[in-house]
Amino acid sequence: MEQVGLAAATTDVTLWSLFMEAGFVVKLVMLGLIGASIWTWAIVVDKTLKFGKVRRQLDAFEQVFWSGQSLEELYRTLSDRTTSGMGAIFVSAMREWKKSFERGARSPIGLQMRIDRAMDVTLAREAEALESRLGSLATIGSAGPFVGLFGTVVGIMTSFQAIAGSKSTNLAVVAPGIAEALLATAIGLLAAIPAVIAYNKFSADAGKLTGRMEGFADEFSAILSRQIDEKLQPRQAAQ
Repeated sequence: MEQVGLAAATTDVTLWSLFMEAGFVVKLVMLGLIGASIWTWAIVVDKTLKFGKVRRQLDAFEQVFWSGQSLEELYRTLSDRTTSGMGAIFVSAMREWKKSFERGARSPIGLQMRIDRAMDVTLAREAEALESRLGSLATIGSAGPFVGLFGTVVGIMTSFQAIAGSKSTNLAVVAPGIAEALLATAIGLLAAIPAVIAYNKFSADAGKLTGRMEGFADEFSAILSRQIDEKLQPRQAAQ
């Protein structure tokens, strides 16, 4: 009879049965971790698509920018569009350039500082967009195992109370309760490991894309600096 009971207990130990037999707190922990895992994969898909789109936009803009097209013509093309990445940095710098000359800019240093500041603000905004929701991955990656461990501790405490109440230490009685508790830790790790890997990858990718935009901003600042000298120095000499 004991072997029959043990066999029945063994056949009932499935993931679904473990979840259904778990206590309320442990179930809540498991559901929260499953939700976190789904959110992690949603961010992974979104960031993979977005970063691919940003790379293509940067490549296309660099090809157009270095093709020899005049800055004025390129600005007229992009000024009426919703731009991002290098295009947004270019438009912000050219907009400040044109506004300053329309108002009769006289100081090369002041004009250069305003242009650089405009590009810095746009660059910070683009970098923030690239890094959005990465904090969620970091939080899930760091807190997931501990949340799962909390569920495991609660589950084991409940199992020990049940063992004490039944006054039996038979493995067939103890094992299901322990398995229910350990399932919470397993789900916590299942949520945390992809989140940590994704966070490290996307953080590195965001850093590389931001570095490309910073490099363009520096190069464009140098180009505008030369043009500022060419336009303002003759005016100052005439005065």
